[in-house]
Amino acid sequence: MKNGRCPKCDSSQVFSGAEVFPKSGPFACNAIPISLTAMAALDNYVCLDCGLVESYISTAEDLETIRRKWPQASAAAETATPAESTNPSD
Repeated sequence: MKNGRCPKCDSSQVFSGAEVFPKSGPFACNAIPISLTAMAALDNYVCLDCGLVESYISTAEDLETIRRKWPQASAAAETATPAESTNPSD
């Protein structure tokens, strides 16, 4: 959606919140936790025709923190059906 086109409905009515202030900090909620003490600001894109929202981490430094601290998702876990899941809470 960063290119101004919605991947769901192909609309060009895509708007960017990349410059919306404030993205992070004590009075903002446009961020996700990436470690115990750090938040990553998000750039959001919204399609006004179908309502699809995409969010992107806004800095390379935050992406590197995620690379170091988060476990990598596996393709097998993403394609498993609930019956195939090994998590008893599913």
